[in-house]
Amino acid sequence: MKIAIVGATGNVGRKIIEVLEQKKLLVEDLCLLASKKSAGTELLFNGKKIKVQSLEDFDFSKVDITFFSAGKKISEAYAVKAAKCSVVVDNSSYFRMDPDVPLIVPQVNKHHLSNLKKNIIANPNCSTAQMVIVLKPLHDLFDIKRVVVSTYQSVSGAGKASMDELIEQTRDILAEKKVSSKNFTKQIAFNAIPHIDDFLDDGYTKEEIKMINETKKILDHKIELTATCVRIPVMVSHSESLNIEFNKTVSLSEVRKVLAKAPGCKIIDDPINNMYATPIDSAGKNETFISRIRQDNSNKNSINLWIVSDNLLRGAALNAVEIAETYYNKLQ
Repeated sequence: MKIAIVGATGNVGRKIIEVLEQKKLLVEDLCLLASKKSAGTELLFNGKKIKVQSLEDFDFSKVDITFFSAGKKISEAYAVKAAKCSVVVDNSSYFRMDPDVPLIVPQVNKHHLSNLKKNIIANPNCSTAQMVIVLKPLHDLFDIKRVVVSTYQSVSGAGKASMDELIEQTRDILAEKKVSSKNFTKQIAFNAIPHIDDFLDDGYTKEEIKMINETKKILDHKIELTATCVRIPVMVSHSESLNIEFNKTVSLSEVRKVLAKAPGCKIIDDPINNMYATPIDSAGKNETFISRIRQDNSNKNSINLWIVSDNLLRGAALNAVEIAETYYNKLQ
């Protein structure tokens, strides 16, 4: 398999390199692409130094699969060109709601890979990806009616500059210096900001609407969903509080049994002994961790869950590589 990574020097691009190493895929050739400013940078893959090339000058006929992890504008400008020669796995939001582009989480809807019309596969929003992995087995058996989700999203979801800002603000506050905000609308250190992406006329943010629309496309358009997305001062891993209403009454023992067997899921739920997942617990790990499984006392057909996952892995790099792996295996 010959692979190119667009945005190789960014957070997700570097994670894709790590995942490719860990999975020990047969990568015959790896081309690392970025802006002209980053061209010439050297990154390691399987112990070998690979020089980053300029995206503008690259010939995509050299590769079989191209990962795009450089943002919406770059995908808009280059993904269609790349798709003429290779299969594109796009991490941006640009193609997600295109009816001719499958939006894939392999553990949930890999059957949607059967008909690629544009040679492009979209990777969902990081918060959506970790959520639908949990919803899928529950929906298959118990028929989900409605989901209410509140997210607590780490700063790495907003890029390296945002991570650096959290560090700088924390340092300045502890040193009793004046704090400035460049990448967030408010101070992020020691704070919580209920604002991710732009606000729309109805009061929702684009991030919240992404979660709603993507879940319907991936899982089932009949599921009703509402979301509130919050940025918190955590480096890596997104957390989500879920209230899930079913069309029938389910027992917690059934829920636990189903989730314990679900691919990509891991239950950590013994609150009496303080066993529950936190962002630190999930950082660097592939699973979506599930905790605080309990009945909703206000609705006999509803349950509450707490889920946590590494947004750079499950929500981006890992899911992207698993998409490519699943598609490539289908061709064999």
